[in-house]
Amino acid sequence: MTKMGRPRKDDAKRASITIRMSKETHKKLNEYASKHELSMTEVALRSLEEYLSKKK
Repeated sequence: MTKMGRPRKDDAKRASITIRMSKETHKKLNEYASKHELSMTEVALRSLEEYLSKKK
């Protein structure tokens, strides 16, 4: 019997975190993501990557 579901990618993101934010920050994040046609996760990842690249 074959496995069902999405095939695994070699570069798949496997780690996850949970964050808490104010309602206002969540609203701003949601509005920004909608305006730029991105998911909130993608906005957070891009922002974090940019922040960390500047902190070297």
